[in-house]
Amino acid sequence: MHRIGVLTSGGDAPGMNAAIRAVVRKGIFHGYEVLGVRRGFAGLIDGDIQPLNAGSVADVIQAGGTILLTARSEEFLTAEGRMQAHASVRRAGIDGLVIIGGDGSLKGAFTFYRETEIPVLCVPATIDNDISGTDFTIGFDTAVNNVVDAINKIRDTATSHERTFVVEVMGRHSGFIALAAGLAGGAESILIPESPFDLEAVCRRLLRGVRRGKLHSVIIVAEGAGSAAEVAREIKARTGFDTKITVLGHIQRGGAPTAYDRILASIMGARAIDLLEAGERSAMVGLTGSRLKHYDLARVFEVKKQIDKELYRLAEVLAI
Repeated sequence: MHRIGVLTSGGDAPGMNAAIRAVVRKGIFHGYEVLGVRRGFAGLIDGDIQPLNAGSVADVIQAGGTILLTARSEEFLTAEGRMQAHASVRRAGIDGLVIIGGDGSLKGAFTFYRETEIPVLCVPATIDNDISGTDFTIGFDTAVNNVVDAINKIRDTATSHERTFVVEVMGRHSGFIALAAGLAGGAESILIPESPFDLEAVCRRLLRGVRRGKLHSVIIVAEGAGSAAEVAREIKARTGFDTKITVLGHIQRGGAPTAYDRILASIMGARAIDLLEAGERSAMVGLTGSRLKHYDLARVFEVKKQIDKELYRLAEVLAI
């Protein structure tokens, strides 16, 4: 193996640049040429590929987003699109790929490997933290800190006006961000897709808080759990409380990655190169406890990653 390609795919996640940097510099350390593929799988189809050197990734470790850009490619979902991507890989002389992205990106990588036998090593990067085989994905810690920072600011105005705020966070299919940020931010209730919720119980908790002198309340809703606007309407109708909504949206993805995400991205990106060097052909790097491990890509999709129900119950207990 002499030439490696690296790309970022799907939703951007803070720390992707740190992972790119690690892939490039560890690759160079091992004597490989490293090529950057712009705009993910779409760029792989179009042949939008450029050489990267140590200077190409200088001063990017602190930057959010991805210097290689990213995109979602409908064309790559087709056999014809993947054939075009394979032709681009061959023309560029790429012997193996490091793919940095979330669940959809990993599935695309696995399909590409099965059809072409081009080695693919995957680095899990998604703010949703919903990939099996790793405790944390790149970008999750930064996103949670972004949400907690927003909660802190919302509390100031919520207290001043004696209001209830319903804060909607990302998570169409998983409540990892909502749970972590809600626990860290001291939310009164956390509504997630994985756990059915009772709005009547939410309202009882709010009323109980007011009786003991609380001036405000914050409720966190993962977008997949329901409409924040509907939750707010129901709370106002059942309690009479002045209830406002804040949808944080894409602000959760932005900003400089935390130190944790920079370190995680660096060690995962470097390990991907080590695995290619060792002859792995279809694997994902993961963190379990404090140890880096790797898993065959086929195994990653066998089990859906579960929310820590004990953590969820603890958040409810602490919100009494």
